[in-house]
Amino acid sequence: MARRIQKSRQAIIDAFMRLMSEKEFESITINQIAVEANVNRGTVYLHFDDKYDLREQCIAAQINQLLRHCMSGDHLVHLPSKTALLHTFEYLEQHASFYSIMLKSKGSTVFRNQMETMFGESLSEYLDSINLDKEMNRDITVQFLTSATVGILEWWIIRSMPYPPSVMVEQFWNLLNRGVERHEHHSMGSR
Repeated sequence: MARRIQKSRQAIIDAFMRLMSEKEFESITINQIAVEANVNRGTVYLHFDDKYDLREQCIAAQINQLLRHCMSGDHLVHLPSKTALLHTFEYLEQHASFYSIMLKSKGSTVFRNQMETMFGESLSEYLDSINLDKEMNRDITVQFLTSATVGILEWWIIRSMPYPPSVMVEQFWNLLNRGVERHEHHSMGSR
């Protein structure tokens, strides 16, 4: 029974994603989703409150999967290492269609906000675990790094991934560290 419920839930999500790739979210109806998933309307409502809930849950599930996948190689789950970053880009490359559909749709702010929340929480926990330079404001640092990360990922996906993950990570890592190194040299020089 549980397996059948899970199967119909997945069929609804898959149907929703197919419809999202063909039309705007606003014009999709629960009826269309039910027909596409080969279930009745009631079954859709059994799993989701409405199409907004369906979209939210789709995004949350994908982002959680992304997190699990990206952090799997790291002992320190919240340490934004180069390995975790490479895993992130590779994962996004494998699931390109989902992410490009979500980012190109009018509801992309929902998606973007969830991505930013996820990265923001990871970065906050990381900054708590290190001694952040007193001159650096924690809130501003988190916001800056989160916006930069999500912005770069978004740019890369929307432009159909013009560079391979390895190049993206190398460039992005250098940019992130340049800011930190410059700050360290500056601090050392002023002591």
